[in-house]
Amino acid sequence: MILAASRPYFVPYAGYFRRADLADLLVILDAVQFPRGTTWLTRNRFKHEQGTLWMTIPVQKKGLGLQPIQAVRICRERRWMRKLIESLRHAYRHAPYLEEHLNALADSLSADSDRLIDLNLRLIGYLMQQLRVSTPVVRLSELGSDATGTRLIVDICRRLGASAYLAQRSARTHLDAGLFEAAGIELRLISPPSPVYPQLWSDFIPDLSAFDLLFNCGPKASEIMRAPR
Repeated sequence: MILAASRPYFVPYAGYFRRADLADLLVILDAVQFPRGTTWLTRNRFKHEQGTLWMTIPVQKKGLGLQPIQAVRICRERRWMRKLIESLRHAYRHAPYLEEHLNALADSLSADSDRLIDLNLRLIGYLMQQLRVSTPVVRLSELGSDATGTRLIVDICRRLGASAYLAQRSARTHLDAGLFEAAGIELRLISPPSPVYPQLWSDFIPDLSAFDLLFNCGPKASEIMRAPR
Protein backbone atom coordinates (compact mmCIF):
# COMPACT_ATOMS: atom_id res chain seq x y z
CA MET A 1 0.00 0.00 0.00
CA ILE A 2 1.21 3.49 -0.88
CA LEU A 3 0.55 6.12 1.78
CA ALA A 4 0.66 9.91 1.58
CA ALA A 5 0.29 12.36 4.46
CA SER A 6 -0.54 16.07 4.36
CA ARG A 7 -1.59 18.84 6.67
CA PRO A 8 -5.20 20.00 6.18
CA TYR A 9 -4.44 23.12 4.17
CA PHE A 10 -7.04 25.73 3.24
CA VAL A 11 -8.33 25.05 -0.31
CA PRO A 12 -5.02 23.52 -1.53
CA TYR A 13 -3.51 23.72 -4.99
CA ALA A 14 -3.96 20.97 -7.60
CA GLY A 15 -0.65 19.24 -6.77
CA TYR A 16 -2.00 18.40 -3.31
CA PHE A 17 -4.77 16.37 -4.89
CA ARG A 18 -2.54 14.86 -7.56
CA ARG A 19 -0.34 13.31 -4.86
CA ALA A 20 -3.42 12.08 -3.00
CA ASP A 21 -4.67 10.56 -6.24
CA LEU A 22 -1.45 8.57 -6.65
CA ALA A 23 -1.70 7.12 -3.13
CA ASP A 24 -3.84 4.32 -1.75
CA LEU A 25 -4.48 6.20 1.51
CA LEU A 26 -4.19 9.84 2.58
CA VAL A 27 -3.47 10.66 6.22
CA ILE A 28 -4.46 14.15 7.34
CA LEU A 29 -1.98 15.44 9.93
CA ASP A 30 -4.51 17.19 12.15
CA ALA A 31 -2.77 16.46 15.47
CA VAL A 32 0.56 18.16 14.71
CA GLN A 33 1.40 21.65 15.94
CA PHE A 34 -0.23 24.67 14.35
CA PRO A 35 2.53 27.05 13.12
CA ARG A 36 3.12 30.33 14.89
CA GLY A 37 3.64 32.35 11.71
CA THR A 38 1.85 32.55 8.38
CA THR A 39 0.67 29.21 7.08
CA TRP A 40 -1.16 27.57 4.18
CA LEU A 41 -3.51 26.18 6.83
CA THR A 42 -5.33 29.52 6.94
CA ARG A 43 -4.67 31.17 3.59
CA ASN A 44 -4.25 30.52 -0.11
CA ARG A 45 -3.91 32.28 -3.44
CA PHE A 46 -6.54 33.11 -6.01
CA LYS A 47 -6.40 35.60 -8.89
CA HIS A 48 -7.93 38.94 -9.83
CA GLU A 49 -7.28 41.64 -12.40
CA GLN A 50 -4.23 42.93 -10.51
CA GLY A 51 -2.60 39.50 -10.14
CA THR A 52 -2.42 37.30 -7.05
CA LEU A 53 -5.34 37.55 -4.64
CA TRP A 54 -4.68 36.24 -1.12
CA MET A 55 -7.59 34.93 0.93
CA THR A 56 -7.11 34.36 4.66
CA ILE A 57 -9.18 32.70 7.37
CA PRO A 58 -8.71 34.56 10.71
CA VAL A 59 -8.13 32.25 13.67
CA GLN A 60 -7.83 32.61 17.43
CA LYS A 61 -4.20 32.51 18.60
CA LYS A 62 -3.63 35.25 21.17
CA GLY A 63 -2.89 33.85 24.62
CA LEU A 64 -3.47 30.25 23.56
CA GLY A 65 0.16 29.18 23.21
CA LEU A 66 0.99 26.13 21.12
CA GLN A 67 -2.05 24.38 19.70
CA PRO A 68 -2.55 21.22 17.67
CA ILE A 69 -4.18 21.95 14.32
CA GLN A 70 -7.38 20.18 15.38
CA ALA A 71 -7.87 22.61 18.30
CA VAL A 72 -7.59 25.87 16.35
CA ARG A 73 -10.79 27.89 16.14
CA ILE A 74 -11.94 30.42 13.59
CA CYS A 75 -12.68 33.98 14.77
CA ARG A 76 -16.41 34.26 15.46
CA GLU A 77 -16.80 37.71 13.93
CA ARG A 78 -18.32 36.78 10.59
CA ARG A 79 -18.03 39.89 8.41
CA TRP A 80 -14.81 38.54 6.95
CA MET A 81 -16.76 35.62 5.46
CA ARG A 82 -19.02 37.92 3.47
CA LYS A 83 -16.03 39.99 2.36
CA LEU A 84 -14.14 36.86 1.22
CA ILE A 85 -17.06 35.60 -0.87
CA GLU A 86 -17.74 39.04 -2.35
CA SER A 87 -14.06 39.41 -3.28
CA LEU A 88 -14.07 36.06 -5.05
CA ARG A 89 -17.34 36.80 -6.81
CA HIS A 90 -15.90 40.05 -8.15
CA ALA A 91 -12.53 38.55 -9.12
CA TYR A 92 -14.10 35.60 -10.96
CA ARG A 93 -17.20 37.32 -12.28
CA HIS A 94 -16.31 36.24 -15.84
CA ALA A 95 -15.39 32.65 -14.93
CA PRO A 96 -17.84 30.20 -16.56
CA TYR A 97 -18.20 27.90 -13.54
CA LEU A 98 -18.03 30.41 -10.69
CA GLU A 99 -21.50 30.08 -9.18
CA GLU A 100 -21.47 26.29 -9.41
CA HIS A 101 -18.50 26.09 -7.04
CA LEU A 102 -18.53 29.37 -5.11
CA ASN A 103 -21.77 28.31 -3.45
CA ALA A 104 -20.03 25.23 -2.02
CA LEU A 105 -17.30 27.43 -0.59
CA ALA A 106 -19.84 29.83 0.89
CA ASP A 107 -21.83 26.97 2.44
CA SER A 108 -18.69 25.56 4.07
CA LEU A 109 -17.79 28.96 5.52
CA SER A 110 -21.25 29.44 6.99
CA ALA A 111 -21.46 25.98 8.60
CA ASP A 112 -22.04 25.81 12.36
CA SER A 113 -18.61 24.58 13.48
CA ASP A 114 -15.99 27.21 14.29
CA ARG A 115 -13.06 24.79 14.15
CA LEU A 116 -10.56 25.36 11.37
CA ILE A 117 -10.07 21.61 10.85
CA ASP A 118 -13.78 21.13 10.11
CA LEU A 119 -13.78 23.91 7.54
CA ASN A 120 -10.62 22.74 5.80
CA LEU A 121 -11.68 19.09 5.71
CA ARG A 122 -15.07 20.01 4.25
CA LEU A 123 -13.37 21.96 1.49
CA ILE A 124 -10.70 19.32 0.86
CA GLY A 125 -13.47 16.73 0.62
CA TYR A 126 -15.39 18.88 -1.85
CA LEU A 127 -12.32 19.45 -4.01
CA MET A 128 -11.47 15.73 -3.96
CA GLN A 129 -14.98 14.95 -5.12
CA GLN A 130 -14.90 17.50 -7.93
CA LEU A 131 -11.45 16.35 -9.06
CA ARG A 132 -12.56 12.71 -8.86
CA VAL A 133 -9.97 11.71 -6.30
CA SER A 134 -11.40 8.71 -4.45
CA THR A 135 -8.45 7.99 -2.15
CA PRO A 136 -9.65 7.12 1.40
CA VAL A 137 -8.77 9.65 4.12
CA VAL A 138 -7.71 8.93 7.72
CA ARG A 139 -6.98 11.53 10.40
CA LEU A 140 -3.81 11.34 12.48
CA SER A 141 -5.89 12.09 15.60
CA GLU A 142 -7.64 8.76 15.05
CA LEU A 143 -4.34 6.85 15.12
CA GLY A 144 -2.98 8.09 18.43
CA SER A 145 0.70 8.39 17.50
CA ASP A 146 2.76 10.88 19.54
CA ALA A 147 5.94 10.63 17.46
CA THR A 148 7.32 13.66 15.61
CA GLY A 149 9.13 14.43 12.37
CA THR A 150 10.13 11.51 10.17
CA ARG A 151 9.48 9.08 13.03
CA LEU A 152 5.84 10.12 12.96
CA ILE A 153 5.52 9.33 9.26
CA VAL A 154 7.31 5.98 9.67
CA ASP A 155 5.06 5.13 12.61
CA ILE A 156 1.95 5.96 10.59
CA CYS A 157 3.17 3.74 7.75
CA ARG A 158 3.80 0.86 10.17
CA ARG A 159 0.43 1.21 11.88
CA LEU A 160 -1.45 1.24 8.59
CA GLY A 161 0.63 -1.42 6.85
CA ALA A 162 2.08 0.83 4.15
CA SER A 163 4.98 -0.48 2.09
CA ALA A 164 5.75 2.90 0.50
CA TYR A 165 5.45 6.57 1.43
CA LEU A 166 4.75 9.14 -1.27
CA ALA A 167 6.26 12.57 -0.59
CA GLN A 168 6.79 15.81 -2.47
CA ARG A 169 10.38 16.00 -3.73
CA SER A 170 10.66 19.37 -2.00
CA ALA A 171 10.16 17.61 1.37
CA ARG A 172 13.32 15.52 0.93
CA THR A 173 15.43 17.79 3.14
CA HIS A 174 12.95 17.33 6.01
CA LEU A 175 12.79 13.54 5.84
CA ASP A 176 15.35 11.07 7.20
CA ALA A 177 15.62 8.50 4.40
CA GLY A 178 17.56 6.19 6.72
CA LEU A 179 14.56 5.76 9.03
CA PHE A 180 12.40 4.64 6.10
CA GLU A 181 15.09 2.22 4.95
CA ALA A 182 15.49 0.77 8.44
CA ALA A 183 11.74 0.23 8.64
CA GLY A 184 11.59 -1.44 5.23
CA ILE A 185 9.41 1.31 3.81
CA GLU A 186 10.11 2.68 0.34
CA LEU A 187 10.39 6.47 0.17
CA ARG A 188 9.02 7.69 -3.15
CA LEU A 189 9.67 11.32 -4.06
CA ILE A 190 7.56 12.99 -6.73
CA SER A 191 7.11 16.43 -8.26
CA PRO A 192 3.50 16.62 -9.49
CA PRO A 193 3.33 18.69 -12.68
CA SER A 194 1.69 22.08 -12.32
CA PRO A 195 -1.32 22.06 -14.67
CA VAL A 196 -1.68 24.87 -17.19
CA TYR A 197 -5.23 25.88 -18.10
CA PRO A 198 -7.26 28.90 -19.24
CA GLN A 199 -7.25 31.58 -16.54
CA LEU A 200 -8.81 35.01 -16.35
CA TRP A 201 -6.67 38.13 -16.45
CA SER A 202 -3.27 38.50 -18.15
CA ASP A 203 -0.38 36.11 -17.45
CA PHE A 204 -0.90 32.60 -16.11
CA ILE A 205 -0.16 32.14 -12.39
CA PRO A 206 0.69 28.52 -11.43
CA ASP A 207 -0.33 26.62 -8.30
CA LEU A 208 -3.28 28.72 -7.19
CA SER A 209 -6.00 27.14 -5.07
CA ALA A 210 -7.71 24.30 -6.94
CA PHE A 211 -10.86 26.43 -6.84
CA ASP A 212 -9.25 28.61 -9.53
CA LEU A 213 -9.07 25.53 -11.74
CA LEU A 214 -12.71 24.67 -10.99
CA PHE A 215 -14.00 28.21 -11.53
CA ASN A 216 -12.35 28.35 -14.94
CA CYS A 217 -12.60 24.78 -16.23
CA GLY A 218 -15.46 23.08 -14.39
CA PRO A 219 -15.91 19.42 -15.42
CA LYS A 220 -12.58 19.38 -17.28
CA ALA A 221 -10.64 20.15 -14.07
CA SER A 222 -10.06 16.49 -13.20
CA GLU A 223 -8.60 15.71 -16.61
CA ILE A 224 -6.42 18.82 -16.54
CA MET A 225 -5.08 17.99 -13.08
CA ARG A 226 -3.90 14.56 -14.30
CA ALA A 227 -2.46 15.72 -17.62
CA PRO A 228 1.34 15.32 -17.95
CA ARG A 229 3.38 18.43 -18.71
